[in-house]
Amino acid sequence: MLRTNLQHTDTNADFTDVVENNENVMICCGRMGPMCLPVYDIMDSIKDNYENVIFRDMDFDGPAGHNIASLPECRRFNGLPFTVYFKNGKVVAATTSIQNKKQIKEILDREFA
Repeated sequence: MLRTNLQHTDTNADFTDVVENNENVMICCGRMGPMCLPVYDIMDSIKDNYENVIFRDMDFDGPAGHNIASLPECRRFNGLPFTVYFKNGKVVAATTSIQNKKQIKEILDREFA
């Protein structure tokens, strides 16, 4: 289990529910490591500025991690975290490895404005 201040997506049912029942979703799938922690922290720091977006984390090695890892948009990814942005249940952007606040906000503003 990830120890973040974000809401967790731990099961296949959680994943399906959050993606299918929310218009705008950002899920960061990773571990408690040096490439992932900054992304979780950024998500936590900006989530109040994006009330129209659901921010979630997901344990890459947990029971639901395969939902992100097996997406076609993530198949060639090597570095954690895998961060995926969903709009109306469809992937609209996906990134791999560490991202800074500017990069994350650019995607959020472009895809969910």
